[in-house]
Amino acid sequence: MEAELARHLGIVMDPIESINPKKDSTFAMMLAAAKRGWRISVMTLGDLSLNKDVLELNYQTITVKDDPKDYFQSAGFSKGDATVFDLILMRKDPPFDMAFVYATYLLDFAERAGTPVFNRPSSIRDCNEKLFALQFPNCVPEVIVTSNPEELRAFHDDYQDIILKPLDGMGGQSIFRVKTKDTNRNVIIETLTEMGTRKIMAQRFIPEIKEGDTRILLINGEPVPHGLARIPSAGETRGNLAAGGSGVARTLTDRDRWICNEVGPTLREKGLLFVGIDVIGDYLTEINVTCPTCIRELDTSEGLDIAGDYLDHLERQIG
Repeated sequence: MEAELARHLGIVMDPIESINPKKDSTFAMMLAAAKRGWRISVMTLGDLSLNKDVLELNYQTITVKDDPKDYFQSAGFSKGDATVFDLILMRKDPPFDMAFVYATYLLDFAERAGTPVFNRPSSIRDCNEKLFALQFPNCVPEVIVTSNPEELRAFHDDYQDIILKPLDGMGGQSIFRVKTKDTNRNVIIETLTEMGTRKIMAQRFIPEIKEGDTRILLINGEPVPHGLARIPSAGETRGNLAAGGSGVARTLTDRDRWICNEVGPTLREKGLLFVGIDVIGDYLTEINVTCPTCIRELDTSEGLDIAGDYLDHLERQIG
């Protein structure tokens, strides 16, 4: 018990004041840490700096409770290097912009100093959440990535009903469905590719989206037994909760588990210990490595303790 009490958890995240504690997966991790008696400190990207090869952090130590009206109290602000923490969680929400990228480079120096960071910063940086899925070709639908308008039009001609989306989007933003003989096809392609200068993804439309875009959480490559099917609202093709979808928990199918078995070993190899994959019908569409969500919804619906299971694994990982 003394070892548990000694743990100091650092979390790089959005400002603590801005989160919705009823929905926030990072907050679920804080509650699980508090149950273990861990000290919890939070910081934003702007609180990270580098002094030669030493990562310095301005952090706020907090206490938390599961009360949406009074969910945290500050215990003061401090500054120190990465070694003041037993482990650091990188839990900043997208967008995955250059500020995010530079933060992962700085967090590399925490690992050099002996403080483990989860997920591994270099792997977060390397694994674009849409492109990474294409490393598993047997799991994904027909898809191309290009900035060439002619190639995109040819793909649409082949499949008639497709999805176009940016490679750096989040929350269902800027995702377009282009159906047969869509008169807006050219302007959508021109806009998303910025007149042929920016690569985007074109994917065959998967009709099973009406049954939900299922988020499956994996801890060290092993799936949580239930996923959250995010079902599009009427007239929508996007199931993202941020785009108005509704979440329904469901048991994983055999195909879901097969996909997880395909992906899991690579996640473990890359130090991606908490990941959310998105599955529509029989197909993997994204692998979310930055700040996967849906813990709170699944815990509430299915009586799970996903954050607790994750911290249990991290305890074993860091010894």
